[in-house]
Amino acid sequence: MMHPLVALLLLVVFVLIQKLPQNKVIVPFLFTYFSVPIGQVIVLGGIHFTVLRILIIAGLIRRASTWASSREGKYPGGFNALDKVIVLWTITSFICVCLQWMNLQNTIARLGDFLDSLGGFMVARYFIPDRDAVQRTVKVLAVVCIVQGAFMMTEQIIHQNLYGYIGGWPIAVTYRNGHIRSQGVMGNISGGVFGGALIPMFLWLLTQRKSRLVALLGVAGAVTMVFTSDASTATLALAASVLGLGFWYLRKQMRVIRWALSLTLIGLHLAMKAPVWALIARIDLTGSSSGYHRFELVDNCVNHFSEWWLLGTKDYDKWGFCMFDLCNQFVVCAVTGGLVGLVLFITIYSRSFGAIGTARKLVSGERKQEWFLWCLGCTLFAHVVSSFGINYMALLQMALFPLFAFVSVVAFEAKKKIPVRAARTLQIQRIAAQGYLPPLSEAK
Repeated sequence: MMHPLVALLLLVVFVLIQKLPQNKVIVPFLFTYFSVPIGQVIVLGGIHFTVLRILIIAGLIRRASTWASSREGKYPGGFNALDKVIVLWTITSFICVCLQWMNLQNTIARLGDFLDSLGGFMVARYFIPDRDAVQRTVKVLAVVCIVQGAFMMTEQIIHQNLYGYIGGWPIAVTYRNGHIRSQGVMGNISGGVFGGALIPMFLWLLTQRKSRLVALLGVAGAVTMVFTSDASTATLALAASVLGLGFWYLRKQMRVIRWALSLTLIGLHLAMKAPVWALIARIDLTGSSSGYHRFELVDNCVNHFSEWWLLGTKDYDKWGFCMFDLCNQFVVCAVTGGLVGLVLFITIYSRSFGAIGTARKLVSGERKQEWFLWCLGCTLFAHVVSSFGINYMALLQMALFPLFAFVSVVAFEAKKKIPVRAARTLQIQRIAAQGYLPPLSEAK
């Protein structure tokens, strides 16, 4: 069930994963991950190994082979609190789903999803050990958007998905209200969200020398992915990215803004005839969105709290019409991991934003560092907004995991600067005490 060219590509990438330096492996890994249809599969003994899982296994093999190596050290800053929450979230979801079904075949299937989640995060975290790897990762994601943007635009012109000729993805395009919804290799909504959420990171890449061309093309490719997908969720991801960037000049007043937003939502909930999450039903940016279905999904999840809070539930499809379509990541976490799984998923974002905010304060005054952290926060915010309209399966999960690795790297590097700053301040104070006023640049 795998095209010979894809099999050859996998062999080459497998070798690269084992041989390249640790902070460069992420380039072939991510490019291949987001360039091969998920339907390209090897089946062994009834177990499905998608290309994505084969890549993750290759990365885990590399990690295991260098476990005790001093040359390729541990995770930067150690295995921190954010990492532990992500691992606990994946384990909780796996255990709860297995307990729901109590079925061997289902457990084997869930093992594959568990590998996608936990293995995917561990590989991304390991292969992004420093700031150089962060920049390489953003560049390779820009290249992915350039390639996918071109393919998705081609669908609009020739009315065919070229990936269908490889296999594992349909050649025929999909329509809604007479508009083509380009799929690319990720699907229309996933592809649009992938591009729309990454635009802030590409704008940061514009500030880096020798990366401006790929950054500009990456922005163009990402915007193309959003609009050719013809999906409201993708457009919302783009809008959230732009909105977040617009708050750059208010970055020191975000506590007030967060409280104002929270109080506004509470006020609306008390004043509206419907619950505040009914606002989701009002969202229709393409003229053909299913916002009402997404509202019903959240509303039913709230109303059936007693069914899923302990271990989740597998009977959510009985909540109402079309409730089997879990196009909301928060609802997915609730029905697969119970209340604990949902809280852990929210905690992942909470800790990420908290780490970014702390790091921004530590590098206050270093405008380039602050801009990077702000763009990273905007990308995560775009994914939070998108989570209300899509289920984050294997492909989109891997779009998130590098971002969480970024958070760990920059948080660790920001903390390392504290002793350096303290030493410089002490040196300047000693010089000043001796009656010598240092130049302005030195004082800074």
